[in-house]
Amino acid sequence: MGTVEERFRIAVPLPAGPIEVSAAFGPAAEDRAGADAPIVAIAHGAGAGMDHPFLLGFAAGLRAVGLHTLRFNFPYVEAGRRMPGPAAHAMLAWHAVAAAARERGSGSVIACGKSYGGRMASMAATEQGGLAVTGLVYLGYPLHQPGKPEKPRIEHLPAVPQPQLFVEGTNDPFVQPLSQLEEAVAACQEARIVWIDGGGHSFEVKGRKRPAAEVGADLAPLVAEFARSGAGADASTTGASGRTAEGDA
Repeated sequence: MGTVEERFRIAVPLPAGPIEVSAAFGPAAEDRAGADAPIVAIAHGAGAGMDHPFLLGFAAGLRAVGLHTLRFNFPYVEAGRRMPGPAAHAMLAWHAVAAAARERGSGSVIACGKSYGGRMASMAATEQGGLAVTGLVYLGYPLHQPGKPEKPRIEHLPAVPQPQLFVEGTNDPFVQPLSQLEEAVAACQEARIVWIDGGGHSFEVKGRKRPAAEVGADLAPLVAEFARSGAGADASTTGASGRTAEGDA
């Protein structure tokens, strides 16, 4: 996991004028990368930026198994704000990041986001013109606010044309009841769920204290398998679900 990331900035054309957001590109471990290794673009959740330990560990884990990584900040974080800005701004950021990822290599580009970051990618994928990636991965998709399953954020998911991978904790309050997410995924064009037994919204398991970076790193093989299988096209059936052993996240 010792590859060094290159810090750079990505221009995002917001309606009020272009801005730049921070980004970091990490090459895959040389002994594990193929000629056309996929690039995983990684978005943060609503409450933390690109340098959260969970994302650092997750990105390092991906590089260790032979994938390139590109972490980035959304515009509101770059501006020093705590609350997300307009969804349109986040979607514009995703488009700029996808373009930057394509410039970095010849392999496929996977859009991967923690919670809010993943939901913004799914919305970008269904707007006019779509999102130029080959697959989408959600690390804890925020199906609804905790305790409010009557207001699910699912209307657009069936319109996502790319394969989708939902990595979800069975104790995540954002996806209770679990059957609601399973029904939403079954309605998608090509999607699957991997359940992390006992995992919360950040995949923490009650009674088992572990560093966030370690938890993130343990998810990397799941995402790498998806990325290498044609973004899941060969490894999943629409609406299928799998489950890992408790603590594997």
